[in-house]
Amino acid sequence: MFNRSAPKESAVLKESTAPDVSTKARVAEQSHNDDDGPVVQMVTSLVSQGLRDRASDIHVEPLNDVLRIRYRIDGNLVEAQTLPLHMHSSLVSRLKIMAGMNIVERRRPQDGQFSTTVDGREVDVRVATVSTVFGEKLVMRLLDKRRSTIGLSELGMPKDTHEMYSQMVRSPFGMVICAGPTGAGKTTTLYASLMEINDIGKNVTTIEDPVEYVFPGINQVQTNEQAGLTFATGLRALLRQDPDVILVGEIRDADTARIAVQSALTGHFVLSSLHGTDAAAALHRLLDMGIEAFLIASSVMGVIGQRLLRRICDSCKQPYEPNSEEMALFQHHLPNSDKTLFFHGAGCNDCSQTGYRDRIGVYELLKISPAIRQLVVEHATTERVRQCAIGEGMRPMIAEAVNLVDGDITTVAEVIRTLYVA
Repeated sequence: MFNRSAPKESAVLKESTAPDVSTKARVAEQSHNDDDGPVVQMVTSLVSQGLRDRASDIHVEPLNDVLRIRYRIDGNLVEAQTLPLHMHSSLVSRLKIMAGMNIVERRRPQDGQFSTTVDGREVDVRVATVSTVFGEKLVMRLLDKRRSTIGLSELGMPKDTHEMYSQMVRSPFGMVICAGPTGAGKTTTLYASLMEINDIGKNVTTIEDPVEYVFPGINQVQTNEQAGLTFATGLRALLRQDPDVILVGEIRDADTARIAVQSALTGHFVLSSLHGTDAAAALHRLLDMGIEAFLIASSVMGVIGQRLLRRICDSCKQPYEPNSEEMALFQHHLPNSDKTLFFHGAGCNDCSQTGYRDRIGVYELLKISPAIRQLVVEHATTERVRQCAIGEGMRPMIAEAVNLVDGDITTVAEVIRTLYVA
């Protein structure tokens, strides 16, 4: 006779013997807590080598047949090594445990962070994961706390630009915007500006996502969307804290933009960053967010657009012959130059065979004059605003970059790669 209860018993048995999610997590965590384990040593090696190579990010990428490790050095990704694909799961699990993530969740993107000490240097590591067709890709952002001490005079601004910008950020009220794409060094410029104006007699407060470096004497607030602390809600809260200077890490939405503009109009000095291709385009980003033109014209004092260019490596610097495209760009933007000898880096161990070592900023400073203010109110095109600013003395980034080529600091190829515009 057919026994109908048999499947139920097997199902009960199967359910009782299967470990729950928390058990899996505990087993995995216990297996990765051995400080002498090969996976732990691999993580330590990756972070240590990344710091020695001056990497800003470490990419752990599972591919079809290998696990690829790449370092972002001076803004450019360089393949460091490849590992067997079977190491992917244990390596990612170890990093998730260190960053306080859920190691069982493999489909949902996660963020976390941890701190470590490498060669006597304190390093904060931000970790982000995302699921790809070959498995979870993981990126580590290395935040070396020693890099936070760069002053405004060390950023590479020309003397007149530095003097004008330094005077601008000392204003008692108004808004100054730092514009550029991701990785252009906007946060570094904002932090250097804070160091320039931080004073015991001022209440300097920031709202950031995340707080990359901690500064003494400055009140820094970390956003937390799960707790309802966004840029907009945090900025509203800061206005009740009697601030003199407010740094908004990034203007991402209309609410944040509107509150920042209103703060600048009500007697506060506001510093912020905004994604944009150049200084003139940043003003149109605010218009696109729905901020009234007359409010932008009344609150914004200036916009500094920037990029980062790689410097030629001094250890392998040697003459070379630029191609026709490079020469055409150089002569177009610097027609009066009599330069005939050009240099580039041949590649050596000091620069990881890239020919470049370290970076320098190129800047364009758009000061909001009465003429620019009128164009903003009239919703003039970005090109009209840019041409008006150039007519009033603004040097565009491409001109500053070509001047660096003329001074043998960078190459025309790097200028084309980073910011070439016709």
